[in-house]
Amino acid sequence: YVCSMWGNNHFKTFDGDIYQFPGICEYNFASDCRESYKEFSVHIQRALNSNNHPEIQYILITIKDFTVYLKPKLAVVDGRIVKTPYYSSGVLIESNDIYTKVYAKLGLILIWNQEDALMVELDNKFNNHTCGLCGDYNGVPIYNEFINGVTSYNSITYGNLQKISKPNAKCEDPDETQALPSCNGHRDECERLLTSPAFADCRSRLNLEMYVQACMQDKCACNGNEDSFCLCSTISEFSRQCSHAGGRPGEWRTQNFC
Repeated sequence: YVCSMWGNNHFKTFDGDIYQFPGICEYNFASDCRESYKEFSVHIQRALNSNNHPEIQYILITIKDFTVYLKPKLAVVDGRIVKTPYYSSGVLIESNDIYTKVYAKLGLILIWNQEDALMVELDNKFNNHTCGLCGDYNGVPIYNEFINGVTSYNSITYGNLQKISKPNAKCEDPDETQALPSCNGHRDECERLLTSPAFADCRSRLNLEMYVQACMQDKCACNGNEDSFCLCSTISEFSRQCSHAGGRPGEWRTQNFC
């Protein structure tokens, strides 16, 4: 039960929907949304970096009344900068040059690559209790995220609904009428990359088609400007998710690829 975001605006909800959302504001990524008592929330601030690629500028985690603010190579707990590994009140924060990880005893694990990719795993006691970009965790794709009662939302409308409104925030909502281009021309290449021998152990563990679709969207969005972010972020995510699902991806990076 993992929700993740990565690369070129891709999100995967707890229920398994993959969608694209290009917003660059502060959003509720995943929170406990019960009326009475909320055990945790994870907010993210998104931005475009100097290469015009989306990344996470900071993550704000609240666990009961404990606040953790993460930036690349920096962890601040209740307003104080802390050295990692740091442990207090059932929360462990670890970080190295590549990842920041937070483990909370109440049933949350968060892993951030300090750039674009974030993964949150939740205990199933939060089934049906969450809201945010990660969805409601009710085990049913589409329902209550993209279809709610009789209303249906596209992914941009859905993403915009998760914005944290802050009095002085200057950020525009992305246009909800934007249609995603058809990227079928890239299918063969994406299938070839994701079914390479390095991923033999992954195929039975993950829904390959979802990652092929994400890879196709990446190739479209790159417009022929194929830097490694563009080409590699979905393949990196496929590899991370495969490991997370107990698979053993082989060495897929080569000297001339990623």
